[in-house]
Amino acid sequence: MSDLSQEKWVAQLSEDDNAVIVDVRTAQERADGFVANSIHMDIYQPQEFMKSLEGLDKSKNYYIYCRSGNRSGQACAVFNQSGVQNTYNLIGGMMEWNGELVHS
Repeated sequence: MSDLSQEKWVAQLSEDDNAVIVDVRTAQERADGFVANSIHMDIYQPQEFMKSLEGLDKSKNYYIYCRSGNRSGQACAVFNQSGVQNTYNLIGGMMEWNGELVHS
């Protein structure tokens, strides 16, 4: 797991053809806006979270974010324990995000 600032997270993500963006916030938080092309895996729904994790390609690079960076850090650790090698935690999460958001 690597903790990356928004600048590094975005720069590395833009160069990564093997990237998957994961939003681990709640559905209510996600409704306030999310990073484009992200998949949703609510870490507060552990059974669904683990089931989704089992179906992911372990060879991909996962860029994970939440509201503040805490849950995404936990998610990175769980991903690593499940055999995913490359996880990148967004330091500060959405609280410090100043990039574009998608609203559904």
